[in-house]
Amino acid sequence: MNLKELYQEIILEHGKSPRNLTKIDNFNKDAKGNNPLCGDNVHVYLKLNEDKKVEDISFEGSGCAISMASASIMTDLVKGRSENEVKEIINDFLGMIKENPELSSKNLKDDERTKLMCLSGVKQYPMRVKCATLSWHTLVSAFDNNKEEVKTEN
Repeated sequence: MNLKELYQEIILEHGKSPRNLTKIDNFNKDAKGNNPLCGDNVHVYLKLNEDKKVEDISFEGSGCAISMASASIMTDLVKGRSENEVKEIINDFLGMIKENPELSSKNLKDDERTKLMCLSGVKQYPMRVKCATLSWHTLVSAFDNNKEEVKTEN
């Protein structure tokens, strides 16, 4: 199996069976996001403990396979991490999706890096970048307690 096939398999798996697709109890931060051009909707629920560590995270939503896979992978990757680690991973991911060829975060294990890299192909399709990044921008909004819905279009 070549790398492109592996990446497609990961996206399809997470798109068909998203992880953490539920509304967690006792969340203390949340945010909504919308991509009207593709019809993607996401609501991220975050439970931070007193040390600003992600105790739990989940999402509800619907959308294309890329949007659902990205949200699923994101929630898997950030659970148990500090807010600072998560923000570094978010910045690294968004940079990789937009321009950087690789991820540079030292906070990622090899298998986590592979999961995130599977979304790197969307940079060839500018309309799909919005699908892949919606949940990540929504997570930033949740951390920042921004109650305004994240939108991919002005």
